Amino acid sequence: MLPTFGVLAAVGLMAALTLSLRTAITTGLQPDKLWNAGLFTLLSAFVLSRLLLIAANPHSFLTYPILLLTLPSLNATGIFLTLLATVIYLRLQNLPLLAALDAWSPCATLTWAFLALGHFAEGTDAGLPTNLPWGLAIPPNKTRLHPVAIYAAVTAAALTLILLRQLRHRHNPGDTFALALAATGATQFLLTFFRQPYPYLEPAPTLLDPIQWIALAMIALAGAVLLLQPRKLVPHAV
Repeated sequence: MLPTFGVLAAVGLMAALTLSLRTAITTGLQPDKLWNAGLFTLLSAFVLSRLLLIAANPHSFLTYPILLLTLPSLNATGIFLTLLATVIYLRLQNLPLLAALDAWSPCATLTWAFLALGHFAEGTDAGLPTNLPWGLAIPPNKTRLHPVAIYAAVTAAALTLILLRQLRHRHNPGDTFALALAATGATQFLLTFFRQPYPYLEPAPTLLDPIQWIALAMIALAGAVLLLQPRKLVPHAV
């Protein structure tokens, strides 16, 4: 299996940063400032996740430092700290939070599309067995499975186009971000019905799996953005 996930993830991130130059103009932000904010967010996620990994495994880091730093390490705590650092950075740079989130929304779904393609290339994100003609045969038993990664990639690409269109016609700050949250959350929730469950859930089944809980939280946050944020009309982009 070719190690293509990292390559596709890197291409997706660069494509997202490049797209942010366009969405910044649409939302009335300075493109270079939004580009720098995007780089800051990515670097913060990388550095903070590695620091948390080292703090949790100091002995392993002293013994195998390079090996430990190459492990996937972005967890809920790392994501929260990255979001906190990004909010502080946006405030220091005088970038409106909701406008920045609107501009980043199609960039995020574009990255998601590339990450899904990376999972497909690696053969991860396995789906449930299916008799549908587009099911993928998995060796050695040739069982046909739902191509969940392809479902996600196609949906993410379509959502990127929808968000770009909505961004040009948004009426209030946060509208595009709310749409992205709601649509992504709903998509991820539905995809779990085609995806194989996590192995650690089998001994103690729960009502919903972790991705479904996260998806519901995203949908609830979208509603909060629409209902709780002050509604200020913004001019349409020319």
